Amino acid sequence: MAEQRSLPVPDGLEGERLDAALSRLFGFSRTRAAELIVDGDVLVDGSPAAKSDRVHAGAWLDVTLPPPPSAPAPVAEPVPGMTIVHEDDDIVVVNKPIGVAAHPTTGWTGPTVIGGLLGTGHRVATSGAAERQGIVHRLDANTTGAMVVAKSEHAYSRLKRAFKERTVDKRYHALVQGHPDPLRGTVDAPIDRHPSGDGRFAVVAGGKDSVTHYDTIEAFRAASLLDIKLETGRTHQIRVHMSALRHPCVGDMMYGADPTLAARLGVSRQWLHAVSLAFEHPVTGEWMTFTTDYPDDLANALKVLGEESW
Repeated sequence: MAEQRSLPVPDGLEGERLDAALSRLFGFSRTRAAELIVDGDVLVDGSPAAKSDRVHAGAWLDVTLPPPPSAPAPVAEPVPGMTIVHEDDDIVVVNKPIGVAAHPTTGWTGPTVIGGLLGTGHRVATSGAAERQGIVHRLDANTTGAMVVAKSEHAYSRLKRAFKERTVDKRYHALVQGHPDPLRGTVDAPIDRHPSGDGRFAVVAGGKDSVTHYDTIEAFRAASLLDIKLETGRTHQIRVHMSALRHPCVGDMMYGADPTLAARLGVSRQWLHAVSLAFEHPVTGEWMTFTTDYPDDLANALKVLGEESW
């Protein structure tokens, strides 16, 4: 059902283009704002307006927001390359391959962890929204490695709390361009959606608290292999923080990586792998640690770097 919103233009948006003002007020992209304006779903002081019109403080906006699209249901089908690291009555830990989302989302038509588990006869918890049942944390579609899914309702609630309270030890290895200075450090910088509205995230004043600890494992001529521990779990957090340091993950063109270096190393996505995951078992209380090996594309990139001379 469409939602009607009526509000005055704040003083801080005086003189802004209408599409830009709508984007800032409602948090969607300028492209989406322009579509609403063209469709006649935006009135300024009771009259239609153009997207390039400038708004004035106090002008009255009437906006008809379309209903949010419903997320698709998981498709139960095996996911090639997804392996089970550990399974018991309450949890299943997988090694997620490249090109697999955690759960279905609007616009994603590829394979998912949930669909892969259901497609091979694994049970998952029914808590949470229907499209992401059992999911207590996520990895980007092109980030590989360890991911835990709850099978029982008790495990779901306990694991959700553990991730929220930051008692889960999440370790990643990232190959970044250049050599961070210092070689070991912490990035404490808030993250939110990029102002461009193009799907990226960025360090933004007033964004969500985000903390990343990194330590250099090995320095190569053109890149450094980092061990990374996350305190928080924001979308694209490692990728955004490394880019903010001007050392983006190799192959991460979305966040400013050098395509020439990526091509030389044979990497077609961000070099980022969830190498280990450790937490208290939600039922037994036992501290458990699960590790995963690098997939072939990431391992081969390191091999090429290791063969190069300084």
